[in-house]
Amino acid sequence: MSEPDPRSTLATAIETEHQAWRALVAEVGEDRMTEPGPMGEWSFRDLVVHLLGWRDRTIARLEAVAAGQPDPPEPWPDDLDEDDGINDWFQARGAGRSVRDVLDEADASYGRLTAALVSIPVATLSDPAGISWLDGAAAVDVDWLSHLHEEHDPSIRAWIDARD
Repeated sequence: MSEPDPRSTLATAIETEHQAWRALVAEVGEDRMTEPGPMGEWSFRDLVVHLLGWRDRTIARLEAVAAGQPDPPEPWPDDLDEDDGINDWFQARGAGRSVRDVLDEADASYGRLTAALVSIPVATLSDPAGISWLDGAAAVDVDWLSHLHEEHDPSIRAWIDARD
């Protein structure tokens, strides 16, 4: 019996996360998207802008891998090299965007992430050296959406629970 195609495993995992994201957005409610609190002074909309900034970078890097191209340049200015400055840059770029626009882009990013990953050859996805910037991890073993859970779920949950 052959093993399942790792691309379908990745796609299923991303779709599961996408459904969890939609449930979180519904739980927050669009009427609260601009209230400060889920991340200090940042609103949920600000948090989504932050997540999108980093996710767009990851997707661009994966698309380059799939196309056999070198890693693209960072989207932020060359003089930024610390996460705080980069996060501020993401916020400045997203400051005028509507809640609906940001949420729609976040929703679409799951499909873009899946498309980028499934366009990479299985051999590359399965090889711990297949994607150099993964520092020895095989792409099939990476939790591509872990940042939300590892860095932000506790503060989001506390913010949601505080209103109840």
